Amino acid sequence: MKPKQLILGLVFLAALVSLAVYAQHQHPFDFHAFADQFRQAGWQHIAIGVACIYFAYVLRAIRWAFLIRHVKKVPPLSLLGTQVIGFTAVALIGRVADFIRPYLVSRKTGLPISSQIATYIVERLFDAGAMALIFSSVIVFDAPQGSLPHQATVFKTSIIILALTIFGALFLIELRLAGGRVDRLLKYPLRYASKGLAHSVEAKIHSFRLGLSVLRTPADAAVTLALSLTMWALITLAYLETAWAFAPTSPLLGSMSLAQCVILLGASGGASIFQLPVLGWFTQIGAVAATLVGLGAQQEPATACAATLLIVTFLSVAPVGLIWAQFENISLRSMAQESEHAAEAASDKIDQIESAEDASA
Repeated sequence: MKPKQLILGLVFLAALVSLAVYAQHQHPFDFHAFADQFRQAGWQHIAIGVACIYFAYVLRAIRWAFLIRHVKKVPPLSLLGTQVIGFTAVALIGRVADFIRPYLVSRKTGLPISSQIATYIVERLFDAGAMALIFSSVIVFDAPQGSLPHQATVFKTSIIILALTIFGALFLIELRLAGGRVDRLLKYPLRYASKGLAHSVEAKIHSFRLGLSVLRTPADAAVTLALSLTMWALITLAYLETAWAFAPTSPLLGSMSLAQCVILLGASGGASIFQLPVLGWFTQIGAVAATLVGLGAQQEPATACAATLLIVTFLSVAPVGLIWAQFENISLRSMAQESEHAAEAASDKIDQIESAEDASA
């Protein structure tokens, strides 16, 4: 771990401990009741949730193979290990390990790391779009009046998210069809404000353009979106099943609606953006538990459900990923460092391409 990350982690840890002590003083936490939640939980629901998450990894492998099929055709399930090992690394090491997946795909297929980082960017864009579509559609069309706290605000937020998603999709289409023109329209005005900002925007636009080149036809985009929506529907179902597992101790969790579930999914997704090693597990549990309490659940079942959600949706892949990595002779920590260096090298290459384009212009 880098010194800055260590310092940031210690600051977060201190803040988390202080918050826990304050919360325990204000509202004493019943640890006996907390343990009792797990004894009464419906483990068949939790098993279904884990199965949904594992099937989502299969869809991730299929989607990645589909995205690169124009440059190299590979059996879809041949990339399953890259997804399982990559997400295991993120769960155990943190977001610093995000580039392990494109790095492993690059090694397995022989394709340039820059192209696979571009594919990774497209994958994440479709993840964000699919999640936003599910969230907005459920809130707008399937949330009965009075079923959510601050429902008017949530409804307006979902409309904004839906509008931004549509705008983002149109922008990406324009970027795919006329990337060079969009590049010039954005970068020259930005150079007057900040050369550093302009350079950063140029590099990101170039990465987006490189990634979007895998979508050669409207059918490619439609299939990728369908796979993404199916995958996130499975993840949403995993959240629902895990919440329903606590029906014996919490009527709210046992009857959780789809609208409440997508609120929970959004809170969990937001908390996982800046995932720190191990410490991030507790911040995510805290964020999800707070959301459940806001929805009306008691503190003990909310915390138990949040901890179980972390295990089901995030950590359940780790045992299989660690075993798979052993069979592949892969060290997660060294692989994280190698993938980070490879990503930096790929970024430098993109910078050189941008400089060459500027010189020719």
